[in-house]
Amino acid sequence: MKSLPTDLTAADVIPARTLLGLGPRDQDIGNLHQLQLAPLRGRGSLRLAMGIGMALVAFLTMLHHVALPVAGGWLAGSLLFSLWSYSRFRNLPLGDPKLPGSAEYRMCNRHALYSALLWGLPFWLQGLAPGVDHILSMWTIAVLMMLTLAIVAHSVPLACALFIMPVSLSAAAALGLAGAPEIAAVTLVAGILLSAFCVRFAQIHIRSRRAEETLHEKSETVSLLLREFEETSADWLWQTDSNRRLVHVSPRLAYALGGTAEGLEGIPLLQALSGDAWETGLFPKSLHDMAERMKRRESFSNLIVPVSIDGRPRWWELSASPRLDESGRFLGFRGVGSDVTEQRATAEQIARMARFDNLTGLPNRLSLNEDLARALTRAIEAKSRCALLMIDLDRFKAVNDTLGHPVGDKLLAQVAARLKGLMERGMTCGRLGGDEFAVVLHNLSSPAVAEDLAQRIIATISRPYVVDNHQLFVGASVGYAIGPTDGATVETLTRNADLALYKSKDRGGNVVAAYVASLHAQAEERRVMEQELRGALERGEFELYYQPVVTAADGTLNGFEALIRWTNHKLGNVSPGRFIPIAEDARLISPIGEWVLRTACHEAMKWPSNLKVAVNVSADQLTDPSFASVVVSALAQSGLSPQRLEIEVTESVFLRDGGGAAQLLDQLIGLGIRLSLDDFGTGYSSLGYLRKTQFSTIKVDRSFVVGAAKGSIESIAIIRAVVALADSLGMSTTAEGAETELEVETLRSFGCSNIQGYYYGRPMPASDVLTLFRRPDDVAIAAA
Repeated sequence: MKSLPTDLTAADVIPARTLLGLGPRDQDIGNLHQLQLAPLRGRGSLRLAMGIGMALVAFLTMLHHVALPVAGGWLAGSLLFSLWSYSRFRNLPLGDPKLPGSAEYRMCNRHALYSALLWGLPFWLQGLAPGVDHILSMWTIAVLMMLTLAIVAHSVPLACALFIMPVSLSAAAALGLAGAPEIAAVTLVAGILLSAFCVRFAQIHIRSRRAEETLHEKSETVSLLLREFEETSADWLWQTDSNRRLVHVSPRLAYALGGTAEGLEGIPLLQALSGDAWETGLFPKSLHDMAERMKRRESFSNLIVPVSIDGRPRWWELSASPRLDESGRFLGFRGVGSDVTEQRATAEQIARMARFDNLTGLPNRLSLNEDLARALTRAIEAKSRCALLMIDLDRFKAVNDTLGHPVGDKLLAQVAARLKGLMERGMTCGRLGGDEFAVVLHNLSSPAVAEDLAQRIIATISRPYVVDNHQLFVGASVGYAIGPTDGATVETLTRNADLALYKSKDRGGNVVAAYVASLHAQAEERRVMEQELRGALERGEFELYYQPVVTAADGTLNGFEALIRWTNHKLGNVSPGRFIPIAEDARLISPIGEWVLRTACHEAMKWPSNLKVAVNVSADQLTDPSFASVVVSALAQSGLSPQRLEIEVTESVFLRDGGGAAQLLDQLIGLGIRLSLDDFGTGYSSLGYLRKTQFSTIKVDRSFVVGAAKGSIESIAIIRAVVALADSLGMSTTAEGAETELEVETLRSFGCSNIQGYYYGRPMPASDVLTLFRRPDDVAIAAA
């Protein structure tokens, strides 16, 4: 950055001519303009508000003396100028030390002059014979404007003077013509004094800024020298005599030991370092090692020893060599030392961070693996057992998505505290990451102990939590493996415990699962299925079946639900319940879902125009921002009307998403597509979903249909409540899984709108659907 002239010190005052930019052109003024402009940075809004406010005040005052059109014209001009000036200065790099600032400086002066010309007009709006009262009113407002400008822009005195003096001259001239020469003189003197004040204030400001820069440069220089000194010099020197007593104690060493140089002279070094332990003789091992080396007259380097200073533990790093005279006689030791307490604390903190979880304070994955390795080694040597429990929280993601990660982190801390409270001797719990925890059991007496601990963990974690005034509920799934029976290495035992955890999650969560050998076969089957799924689309192995949906009142066919089927050359016919979860985990569901959507729309175009097609959509598809464009493309390519397409979603969509899915569904509704809420009442139902998203249909799960037909009071109540809710919200209801005449009649009696199930037809391929429309009764399906 270019500096001010070197012949000027921070205490010197810059001449007014230089400050006003009126000095010789060849004078080096360095970064003066930037120092002047820097205070204006970020004050554009203040200047705009000041200009508009004062213009409005002046306008209201003018109305007593000036015609409204004239006053209004001046007000309009003032407001336009204020806005124009604000727009010109808004993005300027005022005070940027990397730029000269001359152009911005001249621009400030020009705008000040323009503003002065504008504010000099009100004194003449009554003509060449203005009234004194009007002029004095305008002068009062102008003085307030000048004072405000002097405060806001005092660092640019030329701009202040270019505003103050023309306005003052205009007011003085008007007062002179109005017959008030004395007041005119006062006005002119006031303008001159205020301009001089701005110059003086600017000199003080620039001197202060230059002093700050000089101080900053000196501080940086001193800091650089201190850093160089600390990097190249020891903290202190020390010496001992042949009896290992301190001699020639320096003030720095005395200060470090918390005493005086005279008081420490002749004191044994070990006594000075050990503090109260000198009386008991219970020295730390490192001090014993140092004493032995000094006794053997051996050199030592970078030896870290604990030191007690006034009862406070510290850590010193000491190095020393024996001192010998010309004849080789031992004189003692001379060495250097430094206090490394902070560095050691930092190193310990880093080591702790590498082995412990910052959020919960529990051991992390690395520390748990080491502890499991020790447990396995002891179990193998003692022919005993150990165990590894893997814990995964249920419904935790819903907490993160709905209440945010800070609440989720606090919940994890409470879970960790509960787990820690369950630990007994021979147990170690830790956090693996995310919402996964683990427990290592040493010297396990029987697998029943691991089973019992897992059950207690689930019961403890499942109790309600209160976080930031929210009552929260989460569960836990636990899988465990016994070592070395289920694995003699950390990797094997961890993998098998993880397989058991997957089994627990597959069973719905909140249960305990032990590792069994068959889990490997299931994992292998899952791996093969995922591998085959990756090429299923290219091989054309998928096919869509369609199940009829009829009107409950008269059995009239009103649409079909598209259901995917997969036939693989290795695996045969694979049910959707098996391969859909794998496709979701493998991130394959989006391309498969897109194929289903396009195929269903294409096939539906071959049906009568009054029939709809319903397509199930997964949560992963709805979190894809491009899904809406895929739907539009499928409709456009097939020619299907949006009103004939119904998208079916489950409530899990809202639990897994923070709001993006709801927005995407609103886009689909805007296209005219119908939405259906599937499996309502079987999961974490919330009326908020129905309030936020305009569903056209609520689907009743088969479990409630079967229960209602058997007279289950709970199922009957749920179906009636869903029907009533749908009716009140202007939605229809579709009951799934009706297989008997009794179930159909029951659903009709409850007022369900539509029925779907084997009673009216099983899922059928597209070719069989087309045969329905060739019959005379192509709009109805007779009861089987």
